[in-house]
Amino acid sequence: MKIYNLKNLTKQEINKLCSRSIADDDLVKSRAEDIIANVKSNGDEALFSYTQQFDKVTLTSLYIGTSEIGSIAEQIPAEVKSAIDTAYQNIYTFHASQLKPEEKIETMPGVKCWRESRPIERVGLYIPGGTAVLPSTFLMLGIPAKIAGCKEIVICSPPQSDGKINCYIAYVATLLNIEKIYLIGGAQAIAAMALGTATLPKVDKIFGPGNRYVTEAKKLVQNIVAIDMPAGPSEVLVIADETAIPSFVAADLLAQAEHGTDSQSILVSTSNKIATNVVKEIEKQLVKLPRKEIAAQAIENSYIILTENLTEAMQFSNIYAPEHLILASESYENLIPLIINAGSVFLGNLTPESAGDYASGTNHTLPTSSYAKAYSGVSVDTFIKKITFQHLNSNGLKNIGTTVETLAEAEGLQAHKNAISIRLTKLN
Repeated sequence: MKIYNLKNLTKQEINKLCSRSIADDDLVKSRAEDIIANVKSNGDEALFSYTQQFDKVTLTSLYIGTSEIGSIAEQIPAEVKSAIDTAYQNIYTFHASQLKPEEKIETMPGVKCWRESRPIERVGLYIPGGTAVLPSTFLMLGIPAKIAGCKEIVICSPPQSDGKINCYIAYVATLLNIEKIYLIGGAQAIAAMALGTATLPKVDKIFGPGNRYVTEAKKLVQNIVAIDMPAGPSEVLVIADETAIPSFVAADLLAQAEHGTDSQSILVSTSNKIATNVVKEIEKQLVKLPRKEIAAQAIENSYIILTENLTEAMQFSNIYAPEHLILASESYENLIPLIINAGSVFLGNLTPESAGDYASGTNHTLPTSSYAKAYSGVSVDTFIKKITFQHLNSNGLKNIGTTVETLAEAEGLQAHKNAISIRLTKLN
């Protein structure tokens, strides 16, 4: 990992370090565009072809149904089943608290305004299944969709080599009462959910992380379907002072790095000694990881920033706007008010990102690539719409009437004014 001292960096150099651009972004975009166009023209035929080409699997059907999902789910080991059950309960408990009715507000006598929630009717959930099978992502997307009350939940996940799905994914599907899982991955899955095919229904909004092709496809279909957020490779930024524990910090950085070679694990430290010891710990822990080649490449593309104090560390973090922010400091409470941009925050030396990734209850589908400056992570709110209502009684119409008439006339919109005037005349 390269080490930089913040005080020696120009603003331009800092912005470059915080950039997530990759050299072949244009190539990825071009390929994603071709895939979307093919799915639009050839529908299911294109999906079968891409599954053969990318997943090396020849499918006879693009989905598996309830009975097959159930039989695959029965193969789950007891300890994994128990862990998923615990995670399900914690995630459900946290997200269920988000669905609250809002009060009706009387803005002036006789004028009442309020909002009510309505679920998005058809949602598409993309569950990655490339170098790692992610039942946790299924939980993070499926649970808030169920709580929100979405009528139709379309699941897409790439098939395994046997043309089926992993028993963990199948078990989560049974918990969520999902009747079909479409065996489609990559940009082609995004295209299918956005456009619809003979087999796949078109959805109203697409959710879920994925590789760069999935991310690019989600960006490209935004003119025809909503998406949860732009999301690229996963990332973590750890702020560590002299109270941090190097072995813990190293473990957190490696946990992020093993997601993929394009993941970023950034350390921002006020202590050169802590940073040096973290590097030593990374070297020690890395060799023992099953995915050490992937993690090593991600670590090589990551870096360390040294700062004078925690305030400077937070300033850099807010520019970077990390997906995951870990405050490896006993002074974490003092830093909370300074956080402006972050997807999800992990406080203190005993709170690893892994807790939020799996089972603490918060959602792990989060904005990456600096999008935390404008986007929130997935929640129940992401699966609902807020509709405003208003009601005027006769007193309210009289109270607000002159104001609306005056403003409408000032804007030259006579019909708007008349809509008030005709009612006032009737009342009088």
